[in-house]
Amino acid sequence: MSTEHILIFGVLAATIGLFLWGRLRHDVVALAALMACVISGLVPAAEAFMGFGHPAVITVACVLILSQGLQNTGAVDWLARHLLPRDAGRVTSMVALMGLGAALSGFMNNVGAMALLMPVAVQVSERLGLSPGQVLMPLAFGTILGGMTTLIGTPPNLIVSGFRAEAGLGQFAIFDFAPVGVAVASVGLIFVAAIGWRLVPARTNAMADGFDTAAYFTELRVPKNSKAVGLTLRAFEREIEDKDVQIVGLVRNDVRLTAPHGGRRIQAEDILVLEAEVDGLADAVSIFDIKLEQSNAAENDEENNPPVSALEAASNSQDEATPDESKEQSKSGTGEIVLRELAVLPGSKIVGRSAKEMRVRARYGVNLLAVSREGHPPRSGLRTVKLKSGDLLLVQGPTGAVSEFINDTGCVPLSPRDLRIPDKRQAVIATGIMLGAIVLVAASVLPAAAAFALGVLVSMLVRTVPLQQVYAAIDWPVIVLLAALIPVAGAMQTTGAAEVLARYLVDTVAQGNGVAALVVILITSMFLSDVMNNAATAAVLCPIALGISSTLGVNPDAFLMAVAIGASCAFLTPIGHQNNTLILGPGGFRFGDYWKLGLPLEAIVVAVSVPMLLLVWPL
Repeated sequence: MSTEHILIFGVLAATIGLFLWGRLRHDVVALAALMACVISGLVPAAEAFMGFGHPAVITVACVLILSQGLQNTGAVDWLARHLLPRDAGRVTSMVALMGLGAALSGFMNNVGAMALLMPVAVQVSERLGLSPGQVLMPLAFGTILGGMTTLIGTPPNLIVSGFRAEAGLGQFAIFDFAPVGVAVASVGLIFVAAIGWRLVPARTNAMADGFDTAAYFTELRVPKNSKAVGLTLRAFEREIEDKDVQIVGLVRNDVRLTAPHGGRRIQAEDILVLEAEVDGLADAVSIFDIKLEQSNAAENDEENNPPVSALEAASNSQDEATPDESKEQSKSGTGEIVLRELAVLPGSKIVGRSAKEMRVRARYGVNLLAVSREGHPPRSGLRTVKLKSGDLLLVQGPTGAVSEFINDTGCVPLSPRDLRIPDKRQAVIATGIMLGAIVLVAASVLPAAAAFALGVLVSMLVRTVPLQQVYAAIDWPVIVLLAALIPVAGAMQTTGAAEVLARYLVDTVAQGNGVAALVVILITSMFLSDVMNNAATAAVLCPIALGISSTLGVNPDAFLMAVAIGASCAFLTPIGHQNNTLILGPGGFRFGDYWKLGLPLEAIVVAVSVPMLLLVWPL
């Protein structure tokens, strides 16, 4: 091997190792790999960022925006309400729910499809007498399977198509993935709906039992001689920060505030509503010499004694409100006080941040009452715990404030939602734009990137996606990951490293047999997709797949399709696909729960896809 081969293999090994380690975000790892290639001379500096203009990257971004339009207008909610049976048995209900998820995932972002159908899945589980996880995992796997059926269904398909074009073979058409993808998805859906859901561990409902909102919600009256008088609420909490005590409400002159602003000063005879463990409460009482007003055991059930009663706006407050306090008062008076259970989406802006860093109370006017992770409360304090994708949050506040928090952070409400169709006309338009873009691609009128970019332009003009949401709808970590890894994958081809690795796999593993080599590349891509991002898997393996087909002198399309299928089938771990991560908290799952259904499903995928690949894309 040459020095270039050693360098690129070293970068590739380090990149995969960092993906497996999981401590760094995928886009950071990909950018580090790109910079390593630039510094070592494997990628020319002038070409380092050409990946951002790659058609696959542009198409992924545009599909995400158009998917946002379908969500905003309520088109998907309408489909869910009208196409899902209300009184069917378990198998029929599972087939209908998974089938709808798979169909949506073929034409929109599959994480978006999963997020929209999660509340429906929770309702279905209650009706069928199953744990939420026994419906959520089949739905997650169904949306993943559906993504492999079209060019735009999942980023790996777009990446595979891009590598085919760069190899001089032209891009795949939008439905070239359908013959194999639909066959695999259909068999997989039938297996999971009829048998597979029984393999899902019936974990205790994390939404019911996973929260620990501390032992008591307690009201403390501040006497005139208390050391707390004159302190701001923020200063009060700072004094007992290590006791994990949180102020969730303030009563002044018989007027109650929820999520009071941290800059508000405590006055004599104020009543502070605290969330605290017994020890933390005792410390607060002794440090500030305040009196226990009343104590009530914490309740998580929205219908049975919410932690803080419905609070009124502080229009009669004696304090002169600051601008922030005016905002706080406005939010506090908007609608009834509600509790909402939310799941943190992968890529949400709150991932990796704490409630304290985000200033949740001051910014949104809501209280974060509890966090549940994998069915258990996190070890660190509620205010300081770094949130992760898949976490469950219990938030409380006025309806409008909670809705603003959900929309701004990208969390998914798990309680039943009202049908969202602000304008039926807009819903029809959004659907028509998506279908129009698909038709332009299917009829070869425009390339995929141009067709969907045109769709985004029309969406912006007719406001199915508000202008302020256009860029927020894009999953930027995925975009950066794709744009960074495409030049790295290109370096594997230009240096000849992909051909060296392909020859080794053909000679030592497949021993010159084309079918065996096809199985090897399929299983390898499935394994890597289970432990690292599926888009990264496709970008790494496409050059190797092309190298293997060239070494054997066989049809490269079969190997590229094998990469697409394998990269789309991450069923063994919660980190393999964003939808798997999303159900981790709501399903109460543990890391080792996924393989129990995922392993037989992956075996079925191999058993169905290999014959279909050989039939549709003969070697």
